[in-house]
Amino acid sequence: MKRKATAVWKGSIKEGSGHLTSQSTVLNETQYSFNSRFEDGIGTNPEELLAAAHAGCFTMKLSADLTEAGYAPDKLETQSTISFENGKISKSELTVAAAVPHITDEEFQQIAKGAKENCPVSVAFSFEITLQATLES
Repeated sequence: MKRKATAVWKGSIKEGSGHLTSQSTVLNETQYSFNSRFEDGIGTNPEELLAAAHAGCFTMKLSADLTEAGYAPDKLETQSTISFENGKISKSELTVAAAVPHITDEEFQQIAKGAKENCPVSVAFSFEITLQATLES
């Protein structure tokens, strides 16, 4: 399987702007710029897209691993916060809140840790990844 996206940029780094289009067209000439990346401008940015990719991938992996262990999650809600420091992406902080009937917190923590370490996006990242997993009662 291969997926693709296209970036178009016009102009200098600070005054220019661009847009992103994904194969599925979920992103369809979606604006990005210096301001949307480093300030509070309108549009997206690479870090936001990495955060979405990591949150989505981890959540699907956690669901698969829970299902394989015999648990049917009612709800999994994950946030990924990507840190960009000193010109480098340095960290992804995953926070998940889960409603999973009949599972102990100890088993949930173990499965969540495995999902963090083994989801394809985590494996692709070379920076620090942290996880805070909360099992709701």
